[in-house]
Formats: sequence, C-alpha cells, structure tokens
Amino acid sequence: MQDFLFSNDYFKNLDAFVYTCGYETCAPGHSYGPIVRSGYLIHYILGGQGYYKTKETMYHLKEGDAFLICPDELIYYEADRKDPWIYTWIGFQGVKIKGFLERTSLLSIPVFHYGRDDRIRLCHEKMFEASHLNANRDLMMNSILYEYLFLLASKFPREQYTPGEKQINYVEEALTYLESNYACNVSVQDLADSIGLNRSYLHRLFKSAIGSSVQEYLLDLRIRKACALLKSTELPVSIISLSVGYEDTLYFSRLFKRKKGVSPSQYRAHCKSVPTQNNTD
Repeated sequence: MQDFLFSNDYFKNLDAFVYTCGYETCAPGHSYGPIVRSGYLIHYILGGQGYYKTKETMYHLKEGDAFLICPDELIYYEADRKDPWIYTWIGFQGVKIKGFLERTSLLSIPVFHYGRDDRIRLCHEKMFEASHLNANRDLMMNSILYEYLFLLASKFPREQYTPGEKQINYVEEALTYLESNYACNVSVQDLADSIGLNRSYLHRLFKSAIGSSVQEYLLDLRIRKACALLKSTELPVSIISLSVGYEDTLYFSRLFKRKKGVSPSQYRAHCKSVPTQNNTD
C-alpha cells in the first residue's frame, strides 16, 4: 500500500520546500532504482528491513533506521524478501537545503538511526497529515520541515569545521544580523556579542571578507534602504531617516549627501525626473 503526495508550492518557498512526502508498505523484494533523484529525500523505516545502496556501498537497514538520498547520486534500495520494510519519507529541495544539511553529518554518512527520539519521528507523521490540508498547506509543511532540519542538525551535528568555514559562517551571521537590525541603534559591540566573538576579531574577519568595516557596510546598507524608500514612497525624509536607523534627520541628510552627492530630497526629485528603466542608485 502506498500513499504519497507531490506539492506544487515550489515557487513560494525557494529557500527550502517539501516536494514530496508519503508512506508505503512494501511488497517482498520491492525495489527502486538504480536511479538518480533531483532532490534530497529521507526515508525512515517504521518496520521490517531492507537494503540501500549508494556509492558502491550496500547498507542493511531495519526499524528505526533512516537513509538520505542526495540529488544526482545513483542509488538503489530494495525491501527484504522475508520481512519487507514499511517506511515513510520526506523529500525537500531549495537553494539553502545543502547548506542546512552541511550542518549535519548526514552528507558523509547517509544512513543513521533515530533511536528513541520521538520528536524526529513525529515530524514524519505531522508532515504526512499536513500534506492533506486544503488551505495554507505550504506554510504548515515548511514549518515542519524547518523543525525537522533543526532536529537533524541537533541530533547528528557535523563534528568538525575547517577554520575557513567557521570564519565564513561568522561573516554570514554578521550580515544576517545587520540586515535584520539596520533600523535599530546597532553597535559593533552589539553585533560581536550576538555572534559571540571578540570585537577586534570580528572587525578583522569582516574587513577581510567584505572589504569594508562593519560601520562602513552598515552605512552603505542604510543608504541603500533609504534610496529604495525615497524612490518607491512619498514618505517624509524624517520618517525615512528613522526607518533606516537615524533619529536625527539632519545628521542622516548629511550622511546621505556625503554618500550620494545630493540631499535626500534632491535624490527623490531626480528619480522622478528620470524614466524608471534608466533610474539607478
């Protein structure tokens, strides 16, 4: 018996989305492959046993085990002829999925055991139930997917990162923090504290990776956001100033003119006088 679904919500969630999930009670000797898949899938074995082959390695798996299928990788799996497995699966894609899985050890060891962690098993059940919703299905399925990925990263963490990878992660965290908090009264110390780094060390990492200091990057970010608001809204300059992190409108205007060569009002007037397709920052 097989029950499955394919989600059509691909373009609503480009970062990460569920494209298939399901449940199957396999017949003795039932097999799939050799084949390559376009996304990542995790099969979790509810009962019985079977075999999974990838990269010339054959794994014998049973209840409580799970196996990961990676995109464009030749795989094959087969149910045992005497005690065929019953499994459930979740398939997911998205531009950030590989990065999420790189936080785990699963890309190097594609078979693993859930053990008695009911939270991970429950994600499969909740995902299958959510797949039958009539409204807002993609929201519920994606919320479960992120919970699932979090639990996998917590239970099967990647053990070692190279110094270079750690540094890149720190810079990415810093950029995310600035993007989320540019409208606030942000200091370099606040940023360093949020990541858990020494302020001087963060400054060196950021300058090396981005080519500018944190303060310079934050200023450029705020001016870009202000330009977008000046072009797309009729909001007063005072509100735009506050919206990008400056309570003092005059100070904001001086910074804006220093970066753009014109005042915020002149910039807005210029944007209105130039056709949209030729309008650039």
